[in-house]
Amino acid sequence: MSRLMIALTLLVALLFILSLTTGPAGIGLTEGLHALILGGDGPMPIVMREIRLPRAILGLAVGAGLGLSGAALQGYLRNPLAEPGLIGVSGMAALGAVIAIHSGLSASAALGLPLLALAGAAIGVGVLMLLAGPRGGSVTLILAGIALSALAGAGTQLMLNLSPNPYAANEIVFWLMGSLADRSMVHVGLALPPMILGALILLRSGRALDALTLGESAAAAMGVSPGRLRWLLVFGVALIVGPATAVAGAIGFVGLVVPHILRPLVGARPSRLLPASALGGGAMVLAADIAVRLIMPERDLKLGVLTALVGAPLFLHLIWKTRSRGGLG
Repeated sequence: MSRLMIALTLLVALLFILSLTTGPAGIGLTEGLHALILGGDGPMPIVMREIRLPRAILGLAVGAGLGLSGAALQGYLRNPLAEPGLIGVSGMAALGAVIAIHSGLSASAALGLPLLALAGAAIGVGVLMLLAGPRGGSVTLILAGIALSALAGAGTQLMLNLSPNPYAANEIVFWLMGSLADRSMVHVGLALPPMILGALILLRSGRALDALTLGESAAAAMGVSPGRLRWLLVFGVALIVGPATAVAGAIGFVGLVVPHILRPLVGARPSRLLPASALGGGAMVLAADIAVRLIMPERDLKLGVLTALVGAPLFLHLIWKTRSRGGLG
């Protein structure tokens, strides 16, 4: 394992522990970890196990999934601007969640919102397959994803426009900003299995993506089927992004920025960039989720807002550095 991977692993472990010990309850590091591991009486074990542990697990899983998905799509499309939302599945998951809020299903059933978001993601994959077709290339996939994102965005705007009351509109807007607050182990159990399966699919595609950097013809000569790889990546990204959006809302810039930050450190080979981006994404979302609890805690700063506030200037800085070097790549 390289020094960078060791450093990223240690950083993620540190941020995970900090996430467990950060919150309004004022629980210290030692007593918090003691209550989490050994349990005991009183409210402290409940706070650690039912509130902070699922939040930390989801922060790590969502961040790692978004970073990994972004690196995989940038490797396959050979486009540094590719990110998980490009294929439209996250937009469809968000539309499903918005319909759950608009219809009142989220208020009447605890799992109504995440389940309808997952259903939206599944429908999105089906529509994407129909639009891109079995023989469509990467350009067709991008165009189909853009069309699906536009369709989902229009549906979301329609739901907002037709909100039955201002409270429902407010709930939709705040949910779309992304958050990990008030998530439980039920949300972890709902999101984690498909996300792990999707991560395994993407990580196993590393060598095929390496071959694809030489061009589709060279990759085919090396035994890689570009069509099969394309759909493996679509399913892998959908299995990650759909559940991530269902439990955390829309969190942008992680899948776009993290691979850009790490590429100069690990090189352009996707097989090396994928695991590094997963760890980097996990670190970024865990750090952002800790920050939203420390910065203006009384105002409920949303996670997606903070990642955008940090990610957009960081991406502009990367663009400036790329220009100064004389081009992309």
